[in-house]
Amino acid sequence: MYILYGIFLKIFLYLVILSRYNYLMSKYIRRLLNIDTNYSSFLWGARQTGKSSWIMHNFDPDKIILLDMLQTDVFAEYASRPSLLRERFMDTKKLIVIDEIQKIPALLDEVHWMIENKNITFLLTVSSARKLRRGHANLLAGRALRYTLLPFSCMEVGAIDLESVLVSGMLPPHFLSDRPTDLIRSYIADYLKEEIAQEAQIQKIPQFNDFLRVAALTSGELVNYNNVARETGVSGKIVRSYFDILESTMLGFRIPSWKSSKTRRLVMADKFYLFDVGISNYLSRRQPKQGTPEFGKAFEHFILMELRVYKYYKNPELDITYWRTSTGYEVDFILGEKQIALEIKSGKLVHDIHLKSLRALKEDGEIKNLIVISQERYPREVDSIKIIPWKMFLEMLWSGDFGI
Repeated sequence: MYILYGIFLKIFLYLVILSRYNYLMSKYIRRLLNIDTNYSSFLWGARQTGKSSWIMHNFDPDKIILLDMLQTDVFAEYASRPSLLRERFMDTKKLIVIDEIQKIPALLDEVHWMIENKNITFLLTVSSARKLRRGHANLLAGRALRYTLLPFSCMEVGAIDLESVLVSGMLPPHFLSDRPTDLIRSYIADYLKEEIAQEAQIQKIPQFNDFLRVAALTSGELVNYNNVARETGVSGKIVRSYFDILESTMLGFRIPSWKSSKTRRLVMADKFYLFDVGISNYLSRRQPKQGTPEFGKAFEHFILMELRVYKYYKNPELDITYWRTSTGYEVDFILGEKQIALEIKSGKLVHDIHLKSLRALKEDGEIKNLIVISQERYPREVDSIKIIPWKMFLEMLWSGDFGI
């Protein structure tokens, strides 16, 4: 009887695991990221961008050695004795994958030795540069390629409901969920407000939480440390450190100004964006409804994230900047040195007034492509300025139509 019970239990557990596996496979979306496993590599990306899922779906588990540092028993072993890595796997021919290696920076010395002396190949995932820098970690001195995994792109997921995406964002768990707002709330409470604060050894937790809200409200605007400091009740120096924390944990990034101008005085301050439009909208308590300024701001952020996916997966050398003059002309994004100037307009009809900044830029210097991205249904052209539906623009970009 006990033997039969054991057999039935094993069959039941197998079916549960198989069901869960099939569910995950059915939900998995093929990513645009490609990694050359002939070389050792770092895979950077904020938490929940899908690094572990990418590994699970791109490697046969029998052909790699996977060490997940989020598993407490694995972490405890290697944290107390990093040399175990060398002692156990010095002669392996398999790819060694170390997930969240920043949790034990000392392992990188062992990795370095094994690459140099045993020609072993590694894939190392990282969600925080801060821990590596604080631990003066060995970053392998150019012996590993660098890749970055970002939230989903619409080029990966296909057709989307734009208004829903501007609420859920494109982080895989949130995008795939029927309850994205609940998951975003948990992500912010458990990760942004607690784990990040703990990792960065932040003493003033309430002020940091206020900073996150203000950073979201000002996402996409010129960085003004003094204004943010007044809003959060801390010094400008601390505010700068908070922005640095978001960058080092890949939760935010800066867009620099385009500095080429023959005749106009330009604004040189950076802009700052959070790494996901859903996170930004939740923190700032925005409701991006069609036709509202909040929708326009979120739409611009969404397009920027799509541009970053193209940059990191297709052309890592591509510069993304913005152009703004001291007299108020502003073009949202410049791609490359003089390749594409982009104005992002969320309306379903672009009016002549929306073209004034692109016309000013055209007078100031030579740009190959002047483009307005909008929700218009069909492309058209006015005074050498192309007005292109947003999805069509992205398809043209990825197909190489603009030569970048």
